[in-house]
Amino acid sequence: MHDVARATRTQRRGLSARVYLPAFSVLAVAVALVGLGWSRHFGGAPLGDSVSSLRLIVIGPVSIAIIAVILVVERVRPAQRRPLIARGHRHDLMFTVFNAAVVLPLVAALSLSFSEIARSALPWIVLPRNGAVPRWAATAAIFVAMDGCNWLAHLANHRVRTLWRFHELHHSQEDMSVLTVFRTHPLIHVSYLVALVPAIVLLANGALPTVLLVVYGAIVAFEHSNTNLGFGPLERILVSPNYHRIHHKLDGPQDVNLGFALTIWDQLFHLAVFPTPATIRTDTGLPGRPLVVEQEGQRPRHLAVFAAQLVAPFRPLHDDADQTNGETHDDKVVA
Repeated sequence: MHDVARATRTQRRGLSARVYLPAFSVLAVAVALVGLGWSRHFGGAPLGDSVSSLRLIVIGPVSIAIIAVILVVERVRPAQRRPLIARGHRHDLMFTVFNAAVVLPLVAALSLSFSEIARSALPWIVLPRNGAVPRWAATAAIFVAMDGCNWLAHLANHRVRTLWRFHELHHSQEDMSVLTVFRTHPLIHVSYLVALVPAIVLLANGALPTVLLVVYGAIVAFEHSNTNLGFGPLERILVSPNYHRIHHKLDGPQDVNLGFALTIWDQLFHLAVFPTPATIRTDTGLPGRPLVVEQEGQRPRHLAVFAAQLVAPFRPLHDDADQTNGETHDDKVVA
C-alpha cells in the first residue's frame, strides 16, 4: 500500500511539473456550463441571435466608429509616444479578430447557459414585476450592480492565483491602446459571469438597452487607450484612461483602480489611486515578464507568442517547477 501511495504521489508531482492543474478547473466549469446549457437548449434562447446581438454591441458599426475615433485621439494626445503600428498594437489586433471570431460565441454560450441554470436552480432570485419601481430605476440599478459585480470579479482575478494565471495576459501589454481591451484569455469570461446576476434578478423590472451596453463597452475600451486624458471632477465617478493606466503600471501594485466604468467601488474599498503628472506616462506591463510577450527578441513572432499566451495558464508556475524538479522552466520565446 505504501508503495502504491508513493507511486501516486510521484505521478502527481510529475504531472504538476508539466501542467498547472488548478487552471483546468476553470476549463471544466466552462465546458460543464456550455454542455448543460446546450442540453437545455439555452432556455429557449437562440444561440445565433445572442451571438449576433453580442457582436453588434462589441464590434458593431457604432462600436467600430468609436474605436476609430479613439485611435485618432491616441495619435493626437498620447500618454506615451508609440510608432503608428507598434508591436503591441499588432498583437492586440490579433486578439480583436480572435474575439470576434471565437470568443464572442463562447461568451454568448456561457452567458445563456449561466442564466438558464441560475433561473432553473434558484427561481426565487428572479424578482417579480413591481409596478411601483419605474423601469428606468431598475435599469439604472442593473447597470450599477453589474459594474459592481465586474469589479468584484476583477478583484478575484488579482487575488486568486488560478484566476490570475488567465488574467495576467491582459496585463502583459506594454504598448497600451484602445484594442488592449480585447487582449484577454477566452476563459477569463467564466469569472465575469457573476455580472449577469443583477440582470437575472431584475429582468422582469428592467433591462439594459443595447445603446447603454455599447456606451458601457466604449467606456471600458476608452480607459485602455494610450491617451493623456482625464475627466476632471468626474474622475471621482467615472474611470478615465489616466486613472486606469495606474492599474496597468509596471512598477506598482496592480490590484488598485479595478473599476470598469465607475470608480466608486475602488474608493469604497480604499483601492483608488488617482492620477498625478508622474503616473500619466508610466510604463505598463508585467514585472520580469513572467509571460511570453511579443516585445521580446528582435522579431515579435506574433503567431508563436499568441499560441503560447493561450496555453500559458495551463503551464506550471515557476515556483512550483522549482519545488518539483529543482529547475526553472523557461516560458519565453527565443527570437
